[in-house]
Amino acid sequence: MMRRLLLSMALAAGAAHADGIAVNQIGYLPGATKVAAVPAAEAAGATAFAVVDAATGRTVLRGSLGAAARWEPAAQDVRLADFSALKAPGHYRLQVEGLPDSPAFAVAADAYAAVNAAAIKAYYFNRASTPLLAAHAGRWARPAGHADDHVLVHASAASASRPEGTVISAPKGWYDAGDYNKYIVNSGITVYTLLAAWEHFPAVFKAQKLGIPESGNGLPDLLNEALWNLEWMLAMQDPADGGVYHKLTNKGFDGIVMPADARAERYVVQKSTAATLDFAAVMAQASRVFAAFEKQRPGLSARMLAASRRAWDWAQAHPKDIYKQPADVHTGGYDDSQLDDEFAWAGAELWVATRDARYRPDLAKLAISVPNWGDVKGLAWVTLAQRRAQLPAADAAIVKSRLQSLAGELTTAWRGSAYRVGMRAQDYDWGSSSGVLNRALVLIQAYRLQPQPDTLAAAQALFDHVLGRNPLGQSMVTGFGAKPPLHPHHRPSEADGVDAPVPGFLVGGPNAGQQDQKDCPVPYASSLPALSYLDHVCSYASNEVAINWNAPLVYVSAALQALTPR
Repeated sequence: MMRRLLLSMALAAGAAHADGIAVNQIGYLPGATKVAAVPAAEAAGATAFAVVDAATGRTVLRGSLGAAARWEPAAQDVRLADFSALKAPGHYRLQVEGLPDSPAFAVAADAYAAVNAAAIKAYYFNRASTPLLAAHAGRWARPAGHADDHVLVHASAASASRPEGTVISAPKGWYDAGDYNKYIVNSGITVYTLLAAWEHFPAVFKAQKLGIPESGNGLPDLLNEALWNLEWMLAMQDPADGGVYHKLTNKGFDGIVMPADARAERYVVQKSTAATLDFAAVMAQASRVFAAFEKQRPGLSARMLAASRRAWDWAQAHPKDIYKQPADVHTGGYDDSQLDDEFAWAGAELWVATRDARYRPDLAKLAISVPNWGDVKGLAWVTLAQRRAQLPAADAAIVKSRLQSLAGELTTAWRGSAYRVGMRAQDYDWGSSSGVLNRALVLIQAYRLQPQPDTLAAAQALFDHVLGRNPLGQSMVTGFGAKPPLHPHHRPSEADGVDAPVPGFLVGGPNAGQQDQKDCPVPYASSLPALSYLDHVCSYASNEVAINWNAPLVYVSAALQALTPR
């Protein structure tokens, strides 16, 4: 572990950007758009590029470099190399005179299968309340932590039937991020995105075997993993009134220790409208998904739909119970004071699940945006697009129009970007890697409604960006690429004594805010937005992992695998 720490510090203190050819370090599907970024200053005299066989050095494709253009988020002049004509399976490198060869990359029909499986299995590695056995976890095996069968009701969550100090049981679930707490709001968008991946692209997951304890039980492993968290979520609903606790947490963050060594008292904290509506939305969606698996899990679908309805009713009676962090609790807030989006999303999910008009959101007044945990209205549009054929014609037309309008803006930004990625300086904020992939998720919805090559190419470019086609030359996924994160802000990865971090996690990515700089022993190499990244365990602002960040990695890798023309 010390060797890995020293290497991480050396990399963090090194050059602000990689003066080399930036490619997707995993590779490409044969029919995908394939673009590399070449730093213009280092390639000043070059006019062409070549793609060579990685093993033999034989040239398989030549092409012309694009004109140099300025990309402001990195203050870098770049030239693009489009090698989309390369379709033959193999392993390759890209060469430009005056530069080192690019990292090797694959062209393969299953190019994204491994990263998709690892991104899902990362959730298994973040499970609470169970040991991770070597048969399933390999060298990342660990004892169980946080049984969560003796959880106290915090004063903020007290009620007549459950006064302060009442002991409840809420086991399972995933640790939210690099810490050991569990949050309903962030679970909402996470589970939704995973279940949407199943709903939209079931063929990708039906035969997938992740090597988790439930593999082979009659449920697809993606659903097995989602169910681990859904069962915890169900335990977070107060049976007396249908309200949902905002989070299950310590009063403060644990140190860098393994789960079994984190023994602080655990609490459920305040029922909130946001948490209850996120719960209602996900349970309505899950009721649809698990209805097809009644034989394997009798009564589960009905239980989820009933829980969703009760949560909706509680939220109607408590429309403005905004989460307020208690003075004695210092863990993640996930507080959200704007709730129109949560009402719209939960209503859309219940409307689709029940056809009860009382849940239907007013689509004419519902805006659309790229989703994140605090702004979930985009998820309503994703669900409605999936069910568009069953909607009234006027509603179906609104759904298509809104999604295509937002996707059009994203495609225009991609087309006009010197880096051909569609990210602006202000987009490199906390969790920018997730923002990149959620943009791709929106583009994919529009492509599914009306396939346009540029729409899919723009989504591919965003996926490429987090897998190495960026000015850092950095893959943002642990265990994947020529230069993956080595030292994520993730307690098990740091405390387990294993040199390599747990694989399959998307780290937060460049964040111009650099909110953790005061806590880090090494400086960021640059203050420029697209370069504000630090591969060090101290960097919770750029190098943490989180369940909601991994979810669009699962979705987009599956979507590209399913939708890219052969």
